[in-house]
Amino acid sequence: MKWDWSAVSDFMPYFWEGLLVTLQILVLGSLISFVLGLVWALLMRVPSRWVTWPVGAVTEFVRNTPLLVQLFFLFYVLPEWGVTFSALTTGVFAIGLHYSTYTMQVYRAGIEAVPVGQWEAATALNLPLRRTWTAVILPQAVRRVVPALGNYVISMLKDTPLLMAITVLEMLGEARLFSQQHFQFTEPLTVIGLAFIVISYLASLALRALERRLVH
Repeated sequence: MKWDWSAVSDFMPYFWEGLLVTLQILVLGSLISFVLGLVWALLMRVPSRWVTWPVGAVTEFVRNTPLLVQLFFLFYVLPEWGVTFSALTTGVFAIGLHYSTYTMQVYRAGIEAVPVGQWEAATALNLPLRRTWTAVILPQAVRRVVPALGNYVISMLKDTPLLMAITVLEMLGEARLFSQQHFQFTEPLTVIGLAFIVISYLASLALRALERRLVH
């Protein structure tokens, strides 16, 4: 086997297009999972089974079915019911929804880790419930769970190639397209593998820096 640098050069336009799509999926999917996960966690604390039971059932179903099945359902089944989105939009929503059921558990653990004294102090100060959550509980809870949330960001990055199944051309999709057109597989797949390693490493460094900043 001989390494062909010209193949790497020819592949780079495909790579940059795929990288942009991958980062879009990662950023938007992370935002959806973080926001929706917090919503799930707060709803599970509502003192009504009419709220907690449906939320728990939905999140358990999503968490215990494969992401690939969810992608196929959203992309191929929903259009039969008149609900149609682009492949990229469907993929971003699917990955965000899927991981929101995991971030929900992270938020739940963070909220439960807030000392009882903090709740009692907010009550003693007669703070409104909304103010108690936004000024006292959530800032402390989120600070505690940043490392765990960061781990899911990296997991989402590694799951982005699954979107290739619904025609989204992220990095691996572009590498596959290039390989099929030029019959060269080693160079594009190696570049993609290195790119995943570099992005994961940079993300972990950013998360550590954020964690140190929040601690201090």
